[in-house]
Amino acid sequence: MLHVRVITPAALTGEVLTTAVDCPAVANVIRLPGAAVDPPGDCVEFDVAREGANEILADLRALGLKETGAITVEEIDLSISDAADKAEADAPGHSEDAVIWEELAARTAAETRLTWSYLVFLALAVQIAAIGALLDQPILIVGAMVLGPDFGPVAAFCFGALQRDLPLIGRAARTLLVGFAVAVAVTLACAALSRVFGWIEPTMLDDRPLTSFIIHPDRWSFIVAVLAGVAGILSMTARKSQALVGVFISVTTVPAAGNIAVAIALAHWDEVGASLIQLGVNLAGLVVAGIGTLLVQRFLWSRFELGLNTSGAPRVR
Repeated sequence: MLHVRVITPAALTGEVLTTAVDCPAVANVIRLPGAAVDPPGDCVEFDVAREGANEILADLRALGLKETGAITVEEIDLSISDAADKAEADAPGHSEDAVIWEELAARTAAETRLTWSYLVFLALAVQIAAIGALLDQPILIVGAMVLGPDFGPVAAFCFGALQRDLPLIGRAARTLLVGFAVAVAVTLACAALSRVFGWIEPTMLDDRPLTSFIIHPDRWSFIVAVLAGVAGILSMTARKSQALVGVFISVTTVPAAGNIAVAIALAHWDEVGASLIQLGVNLAGLVVAGIGTLLVQRFLWSRFELGLNTSGAPRVR
């Protein structure tokens, strides 16, 4: 269940209450007249099953409350209420499968921010991957893949493509490109310095059977990226963080970036091209799968929401 708090001008309070009460997925409606100070107005609160959240949020937005009031949504960890149980039972589908588009929009928008923490985490991940490639240590490669934060902008790019939101697509692409460019540059500088000190040498990249998959992109690289992309989008929409960690371990974007840096520093130019292809194949697979998964989810949930509209009492407009 979700808890929704609405700040509404007094003139719209009746419509807000009607919208909430008429929705079968809503329970425990509260009205607090004059409770809001800034912006001034009434406060209406209610609980809604995740499966019915898209419809109710769309109706509230249509009343102009984003501009004249506020709509706040919180996750409920525990609700002991027969009314809430009935609302969940009346809402079609399952809460674990529900896609709340407003929530996904806010989350993906946050993932496009080019913050210092994003750059630092990505640079650290690429450096660990580079060391793993040099030492032929898969455990370091896996650790780098878990640490890398690059799936967030990929998900934002996919959502932007679904919504035809060019600014969101542009911000996501910028975050990915700048992030990888900075991470590779930092790793390259460290690798070049290490070569000057004699810590690394070109022969370290000659024979590494355990991590050679980084420089051998093939059809399986794309297939794994597609599967990981589907899992990644589902984990974000279903709020399954453990599944998202598995996605990070599945794709070799970060290891490929790390290998690019050390290959340049050690003049293994053939590996630079192969790693770039590996990076491109993985990103392409993630984007194709992400957009496809979101399209399927939007189609399925439009059918569920149609069922919610027709299964309850007639809507009063």
